[in-house]
Amino acid sequence: MDNETAKSIRESLTADCSKCFGLCCTALHIAASSDFPINKRAGTACMNLRPDYSCKIHSQLRDKGFKGCTVFDCLGAGQAVSQVTFKGQSWRENSDSGKKMFQVFPIMEQIHEMVAYAAEALTYDIPDDLSGKLGKKLKELQGMTKLDADNLLSLDLVMHRFSLNGLLTSASDVVRRKTIDQMPGVRKMQEFDNKRVDWMGKKLKGKDLRATDFRGAYLIAADMRNTDLTAVNFIGADLRDANFSGADLSASMFLTQMQMNSAKGDAKTILPSYIRRPAHWNS
Repeated sequence: MDNETAKSIRESLTADCSKCFGLCCTALHIAASSDFPINKRAGTACMNLRPDYSCKIHSQLRDKGFKGCTVFDCLGAGQAVSQVTFKGQSWRENSDSGKKMFQVFPIMEQIHEMVAYAAEALTYDIPDDLSGKLGKKLKELQGMTKLDADNLLSLDLVMHRFSLNGLLTSASDVVRRKTIDQMPGVRKMQEFDNKRVDWMGKKLKGKDLRATDFRGAYLIAADMRNTDLTAVNFIGADLRDANFSGADLSASMFLTQMQMNSAKGDAKTILPSYIRRPAHWNS
């Protein structure tokens, strides 16, 4: 698969709420917290959901305590379940299929995330053998998005994630190694290994963090203003309230829209092409 095709696939994974039956407002469990002012059981419609599946308070979500709603992003899983898996039939039209739809939605969300990661990895300059394995995995994952509800519910997602993670790690290491080799002096990969590090609230303003491995890292409320984050692996990192104002994330790896929605930034933050600038960021 060529880079442009892979890039197109990655950029196409965006939520279109107009084609979804409000699945994020119904299928998911919500616990009252700083992100939500209510408790809501999975499979129960939010009190703010309109009959046309739009939100009564969409423009006031943060003001009314529903910060979590402005962070959530399904990467297009909602419309896939609504229009492909269930062929345009809403949970309001059939309560039995509705129950199954609510179970399928989080599964499709995970598949779309894996598709996004695999497609992104294929946009990098990586060896042909690795590209071939990733291309094969991507086609397999894309095929899964077209399965019927029963087959989706029977999937072993842990197995699929495990096999994909190895490929993503290899792709990340290739890109990070090339960036490290361009830095002055002889540098070892281990110097850039911060997997699962706990840097909550850490002051990193203006630092050169290129090629850092932040897989699974806790970067909650970290000050990362004006940092260079080229070839940084952010897969699974917790970026809630991390401040990326003025930071360069344009060549960072494996960022998701939800991660950026949960973080802070401004008009000077440089984002990858597939990430939309969150509306609640500072102008």
